[in-house]
Amino acid sequence: MLASSYNDVLVLFSFIVAILASYTALDMVGRVATTDRAAARWWLGGGAVAMGIGIWSMHFIGMLAFSLPVSISYDPLITGLSMLIAIASSIFALWFVTAAALSLPRLVAGSLILGGGIAGMHYTGMAAMSVMPGMSYDARWVLLSVVIAVLASAAALWMAFRLRTQINNVKLLRALAAIIMGVAIVGMHYTGMAAAHFQMTGSMMHHHGGVNTNWLAVVVIVFTLAVLAITLVVSVLDARLQARTSILAQSLEHANRELMQLALHDNLTKLPNRLLLEDRIQQALQKAEHEGALFAVLFMDLDGFKAVNDAYGHHIGDQLLIAVTDRIQGCIRAQDTLARLGGDEFVLLMEMNDPADAATLAAQLVMLIEQPFNVSRYELLVSISIGIAVYPSDGTTERELMLNADAAMYHTKNSGRNGHSFFQKSMNVNAQEQLQLMHDLRLAIERNELRLHYQPKFTAPSGPVCGFEALVRWERPGSGMLSPAVFLPLAEKTGLILPMGEWVLNEACRQLREWHRQGHEEWSIAVNLSALQFEQPDLVEKVVNIINRHQIPAEKLTLEVTETTAMLNPDVSVAILDQLTDLGIKASIDDFGTGYSSLLYLKRLPASELKIDRAFINELTTNNGDASIVSAIIALGKTLNLKVVAEGVETAEQQAFLNRLGCDTLQGFLLGRPMTPAQIGDRISSDWPGHVVPATEREATPVADSLK
Repeated sequence: MLASSYNDVLVLFSFIVAILASYTALDMVGRVATTDRAAARWWLGGGAVAMGIGIWSMHFIGMLAFSLPVSISYDPLITGLSMLIAIASSIFALWFVTAAALSLPRLVAGSLILGGGIAGMHYTGMAAMSVMPGMSYDARWVLLSVVIAVLASAAALWMAFRLRTQINNVKLLRALAAIIMGVAIVGMHYTGMAAAHFQMTGSMMHHHGGVNTNWLAVVVIVFTLAVLAITLVVSVLDARLQARTSILAQSLEHANRELMQLALHDNLTKLPNRLLLEDRIQQALQKAEHEGALFAVLFMDLDGFKAVNDAYGHHIGDQLLIAVTDRIQGCIRAQDTLARLGGDEFVLLMEMNDPADAATLAAQLVMLIEQPFNVSRYELLVSISIGIAVYPSDGTTERELMLNADAAMYHTKNSGRNGHSFFQKSMNVNAQEQLQLMHDLRLAIERNELRLHYQPKFTAPSGPVCGFEALVRWERPGSGMLSPAVFLPLAEKTGLILPMGEWVLNEACRQLREWHRQGHEEWSIAVNLSALQFEQPDLVEKVVNIINRHQIPAEKLTLEVTETTAMLNPDVSVAILDQLTDLGIKASIDDFGTGYSSLLYLKRLPASELKIDRAFINELTTNNGDASIVSAIIALGKTLNLKVVAEGVETAEQQAFLNRLGCDTLQGFLLGRPMTPAQIGDRISSDWPGHVVPATEREATPVADSLK
């Protein structure tokens, strides 16, 4: 028998290739198991080729490492067949371990098939050897090699199945498993090689057919390592791309959830918003149409919420809204939908068997909300007005139900608040009037329907005229001249107060310029700023542009800001008024005494005058409390070096009383009612300080309303 030997370098390379092939196989299993079906087919095919070539190469390099004292070559066709057997076995292995479960019978069957394939590949490769004389096999060693192949296949299949998902430390575990599998594969190969025996004869001849082994080992090693390396690099890059794609997909999914939350829910209370409420009502309409069910829409508005906001600030108001939300949610059922439309408006969509159910719930909510709220360190009191619209009697569409519930809510407010009302058709008349009024108001500026009346202000005690306050009126076609009390609340609610306020300021300054040209350069003009105007970031820029446009002295313009507006955000108010007064514009604190001023902030406000609210003037001579308040305000103004203006002077007794207290400026119906510029022109020559308007000329209520 011929003596054989092994090339240690090639043996080492065969072991390295076995480990790389094993790691590639484990990695491919993970790629096939974790990708979609279309991509899995490519990984199954490409991975099987790389894995099969790797396992075959290990065996072939091991055979090349084997040497005899005679020349050895290999039959190309049989060698190629052994490679195909390795690739086929690899396809089976990858497909096998991507199944959902790996039971013991399935593992045994798979091990026998894969082990038989590997053994078949090995002995087919051995058959490709061209050596003289022939070789024989020891059956015991052959059986042992097949057993090793089956056991190695079982271990490989089990480890591949367990490591196919992205568990913790998966790369380290795959590396350890690859070493174990590599040892098993190498052990099977060299056990099979030990089974082969080559007999020595007297006439030994060198066989020169087939492929020579001198350069074949290098080619196989380089080619195999290249294939395995490329496969692993592509796999790693794809895994990273898939991981990044997965992270991006998760981020997008999270962002989409947040966007849906923001788009369909109120940011403060987390309740459904108008958009989601409309969808819920549509669903309720469909259900009611198919099943004949009843449901109601309850439109709710808090009474007194604005006063809380003005007195304590928006942050307290927001906390109150959250507390109100919690109370209402604790009173309704899970199948009902509570939504917030904005501000202090809520809508409840409820299923019911009878309209009395809606009335019962509404009464419970009224009693619940009127209980005190403990917010921060304050005890707050508000109430709720509720309007109820029932399907189908009060509407068969989402729009009808919402409008009618809103109309019923306003009826509740007009009837004394803190209660509930069912919709009645007569309420629609008022609702339609409000809608039409809103529509006409939007067109009032461009149609030139707004008018300014000017109420004179007199230097105490009896004159002369020192200026005017600009008061807006609306000459609505078909309705005559409308008082601000009719349309200003609507303008505030819709935001139309901003263009309207800018128009008033521009027109008032234009008229003042006209009076100055006529020789009345001592006259000034006072214009009220609404809360929304005062919050505009470009307010100062707009005021400066208007002053420059009409070329009036800045000190002849007084901007009146209500005490409540000024105290809403005192630090910001101080900054804005500082900018205005630095330009020479005067600032007046309007409706003083009705808000909640801090004397510290009042001292910091760069105002030039305080304007006493008319509510204190009305009963000045008959109410000792009002007289004390007015006296205190005047004294405070003197202390802070501020002029004090009293508005709403209606009687001679009030005028005399204010003069005695030392009031600086008087304004009221007694001395001069609001007039048009033409009427003022007719009165310029009159003795205004001593003129008292006859009772027949007086209106039922004071008309010194403006943008307040």
